[in-house]
Amino acid sequence: MNSRPETSVGWFCLRSQPKHEHIAARQLALEPDVEVYLPRIRFQRSTRQGLMWFTEALFPNYLFARFDLAASLRKVNGARGVSQVVHFGEHWPAIPDSAIAELRNTVRDDEVHTIQNDLLAGETAQIAGGPFHGLSALVTRVLPGRARVEVLLEFLGRQTPLELSRGELIGESDARKRILAPKPRI
Repeated sequence: MNSRPETSVGWFCLRSQPKHEHIAARQLALEPDVEVYLPRIRFQRSTRQGLMWFTEALFPNYLFARFDLAASLRKVNGARGVSQVVHFGEHWPAIPDSAIAELRNTVRDDEVHTIQNDLLAGETAQIAGGPFHGLSALVTRVLPGRARVEVLLEFLGRQTPLELSRGELIGESDARKRILAPKPRI
């Protein structure tokens, strides 16, 4: 290991082992002098079997922890599921408290933030599952109360109207981008 870091308590970014963010967070939460923040989201993704719900870290392979760098670096680096505390040479950059607070206001750490797949007329959507899996269609009408959507599908050189279940469509706009979009400064 390089030279010992200066004594400083702050938020640091941790890289986890692949798909082990939750394991690292649970392990570090057992340490009395470490505070952990792992923002998680739940969303639908297109698969060959149709739309499926997934839960994962908002920042795949990363989580945040607040601790005394000089006193706890070795313990944090050695925790199960942690690959390393992010550093550049001998510099471990701290994340401002305000940045973590702003992120926590959007994605609370005590719950999984669900991203809804809301479709609107005029929006382009991707078909998930079935014989038209992967094709794009134009939403023409969202049918109330029946969880159905009318779409226009360009197929064999002509536009064909179809009625599909909402669960068979994914809107083109990725809601995760809205969560991470920079907020205007006043």
